[in-house]
Amino acid sequence: MKYLDFPTPASSHAKEYSSDYKLVNHGLQYLDKVYWNLTTPSLVEEAVFRGEAHLVNGGALLVNTGKWTARAANDKFIVDEESTRDKIWWGVYNRPITEEKFNGLLARMLAYLQGEELFVQDCYVGADPNYRMPIRIVTENAWQSLFARNMFIPIENRNELKTHVPDFTLIAAPSFKADPKVDGTRTETAMIINFSQRIALVMGTYYGGEIKKTIFTVMNYLKPLENVMAMHCSANVGDNGDVALFFGLSGTGKTTLSADPKRKLIGDDEHGWSDDGVFNFEGGCYAKVIRLSGEHEPEIHACTHRFGTILENVVYDPASRNIDLDDDSLTENTRASYPLDFIPNSLPDKMTRTHPKDVIFLTCDATGVLPPIARLDMNQAMYHFISGYTSKIAGTEIGLGIEPEIAFSACFGAPFMVHHPFYYANLLRSKMEKNGARCWLVNTGWVGGKFGVGKRISIRHTRNMLNAALDGKLDNVEYRKDKIFGFHVPVSCPDVPDDVLEPSNAWGSKDEYWNKYDALAARYIENFKLFASGCPLDVVNAGPQRLNK
Repeated sequence: MKYLDFPTPASSHAKEYSSDYKLVNHGLQYLDKVYWNLTTPSLVEEAVFRGEAHLVNGGALLVNTGKWTARAANDKFIVDEESTRDKIWWGVYNRPITEEKFNGLLARMLAYLQGEELFVQDCYVGADPNYRMPIRIVTENAWQSLFARNMFIPIENRNELKTHVPDFTLIAAPSFKADPKVDGTRTETAMIINFSQRIALVMGTYYGGEIKKTIFTVMNYLKPLENVMAMHCSANVGDNGDVALFFGLSGTGKTTLSADPKRKLIGDDEHGWSDDGVFNFEGGCYAKVIRLSGEHEPEIHACTHRFGTILENVVYDPASRNIDLDDDSLTENTRASYPLDFIPNSLPDKMTRTHPKDVIFLTCDATGVLPPIARLDMNQAMYHFISGYTSKIAGTEIGLGIEPEIAFSACFGAPFMVHHPFYYANLLRSKMEKNGARCWLVNTGWVGGKFGVGKRISIRHTRNMLNAALDGKLDNVEYRKDKIFGFHVPVSCPDVPDDVLEPSNAWGSKDEYWNKYDALAARYIENFKLFASGCPLDVVNAGPQRLNK
């Protein structure tokens, strides 16, 4: 585009909403043009004009992210430097990279971007004014600037934009590629966070989720140091101020189950729990939309046909401009990014000054043996939170096939956790105990057999069980003690057949059921050995007990 010297739609007002704190402060110099804090219509117009995206029926902006249609979970690095070294949980998700390698990469990226046109969004992460962090997202593409505007909390006041100074800056340069031999990265794709320099780099991928999750990782490190629990969860609140948190990995139902028309949505993915209440880190939603149903998920479905929404890797017909949400030929991980206020029952402030009454751990059990809902005591809650058992659903990470992959993801979001899992678990425990929160384990996975044999549990049944739990209708029903995990399972629940609450009933062979359940317990026990030395004995002993053979 820059070699054709003619104006783009936003050229004449590119600096209208600029900050006095310029990009030269980040080392970005000799740029062609900088487009500052463009509004949604301007960014849509720019993206279409530049050939980055297409408009489809209803007005959504449709983009194709090319090679990467999911997170490159193995390509995240944190700079190993003195100020944070002893606080970070180094390992598979937090790979160290030296300051020397980072500085070399940054210098090359800054040189690469000279002469380019860049887009800037100055915004906040964190809806609570007492805990929010001013950030800056610098992108090569107009559509990624709109993504940042959708996902974080934009600033509407011109004077506030003018004086905006970011506490953390992210530069996304998808066309810039790392050189593993020179840079010490694994591939040409990398996400690198430098906490001492307060800067993050995203390179070699157009997938919008990398911008979102890199900032989430930053918050997961910084906020707990302020006694704010950083959580990979959705959250909603009832008319009586009763807050519910829904922890779970992508594909377990966080977005779907929290978008309950009877309750106000605080947010669908990332939150903080402070001494004052719960607040959304973000200003938008990033929902999976593959095979989305207007009947079962009307609020989210409506967003896929709305101006301001970005559709990632959704298939469409170029002539009619109709989208096909059932087509997974590009990826299972089709996504929609849209502002939270597109959901009619969302909470405008994205925060509440009341505390959670219920904490729900969502697991997608691909083995089909866990009960659909169980009540946990505090030690069991800590055990299951640290374990983070689920099944990774096809498409959410690079390399996953069709069949779900059994996984343990600490804190229901290990790729984004920077401290040791018990650091988060202990903080969660203190806040739950202080505020008298209950804890539930809810299985949104398979019943009647493993994946390929049984079927996915009815979302209607799951909703009815959750509503009963949140409304206190499970407080006085009879419970049975699970003989492997020891948690308590309700024997009955309003609007749910009793059979559903006993998963063994749906299996053709009870012996096969118990063998599979015992095998799952063995997986739990083996996984928890990674954390046992850093946990109290009461938490370690709250795990499953294998059947006597």
